[in-house]
Amino acid sequence: MLCHLLHHGHIYATIIIDLKTGHILWMAKGKKKEVVFKFMEYVGEEWMNHVEAVACDMNSDFEEAFTEKYPQIEIVFDHFHIVKNFNDMVVTPVRKDEYRRLLEEGKVDEADLLKGSKYILTSNRVTLQEKDLEVLSGKELKPGSTLFGFQPYIRQGEYEARYNEIIQSNALIATADIVKSQLDLAYKQTDPENMLMVLDDIIGICFGTGNSHFMKFGKMLASHIDGIVTFASLHISSGKVEGTNQMIKTTRRAAYGYHDDEYFFLKCMKNSRKKTTPEKKTKAA
Repeated sequence: MLCHLLHHGHIYATIIIDLKTGHILWMAKGKKKEVVFKFMEYVGEEWMNHVEAVACDMNSDFEEAFTEKYPQIEIVFDHFHIVKNFNDMVVTPVRKDEYRRLLEEGKVDEADLLKGSKYILTSNRVTLQEKDLEVLSGKELKPGSTLFGFQPYIRQGEYEARYNEIIQSNALIATADIVKSQLDLAYKQTDPENMLMVLDDIIGICFGTGNSHFMKFGKMLASHIDGIVTFASLHISSGKVEGTNQMIKTTRRAAYGYHDDEYFFLKCMKNSRKKTTPEKKTKAA
């Protein structure tokens, strides 16, 4: 389940999919619990009674809608959304705050390290290592053109080395690296009690910094702890939902936008049911 930006001006649509098939089950304008209630009314009580768990983002309306009507349903907050929240709530604002602080203190070289580092700091180490391999291999990200005199674009820089340099020079960003590593560890647990122990450590680290951004994230974890720990036993993810979101964006771009939202919703639902594997071609006689 997720919210998708439907039009300019912050008009959203809620999308509910079947996590097994990836089929869109419901699309409707808005991102409030009333949207979920309409879905429940549409599928009926008997259908809803067979639902065991729901993976969703951390929109409190979604969680409240299911727990209010069907308290037996388990709510799961997956790794993707937790890390996204951490990057948005902690890594990005801390980077900006530290950049300003270092400039004010006259530490220009340390501040320059943080300039343009958002992508590096919000990526995980595996991603950075993959980028470094692309640098070593000289992989062309964009081909050149002999006709127009364009040079090929080849990835530059040492991504992981720069990341290490930043966390070695800045205590708060080094703490953010520890928290992300601990979040990875938490989501590898298969025992809810073990996962809870790791999460308690993370919350302790966040409050121990005394930094408002870390503390806000720690409070968010604490207030959603039940839905996070549920992942250890169920291991379901809303990853397919994010893939569906990309399909919806592609559908809208391909038609240069839709004025009829109902037709657009039906088009997206149809596209979510298309075969994902190409059919075998038969040779002509």
